[in-house]
Amino acid sequence: MDNGQFTSLSDYSRFVVELLDRPNVERYTVSVWNTSPYTGVAEGEIFFSQGFRLRIREELDFDGGLITSYGYEAYHGGDRLYWYDDFPHPDDATLAATFPHHKHVPPDLRRNRIPAPQVSFTRPNLSVLIEEIEELMGQ
Repeated sequence: MDNGQFTSLSDYSRFVVELLDRPNVERYTVSVWNTSPYTGVAEGEIFFSQGFRLRIREELDFDGGLITSYGYEAYHGGDRLYWYDDFPHPDDATLAATFPHHKHVPPDLRRNRIPAPQVSFTRPNLSVLIEEIEELMGQ
């Protein structure tokens, strides 16, 4: 997938709608809107079968073709499984390879962080996140 999805509100909105048209997605509340002529936000939840749910928030720069900030949280039922964020932890050498991208994982979600090479500011992340949930569903 190229950065073309980030060039306008309508392109990114179309990308999201087409991506979420899949059998495992029961419903979603994801909305994409402009915050200026050059920027926007994508925010909401994706509800999957088997009780899985993904919460997303992305700040988008349509002029630069980038995600400027994000947060993604995966749930099963009422339990938070993991989350991704771009909050920098420059003192954590284990995260240097994908700085600032990282994933919070069990057993201590708040403090247990691992590198996240699959997320980026320069390409859409939703495909990877949805595939990750679908993989969990298959287990």
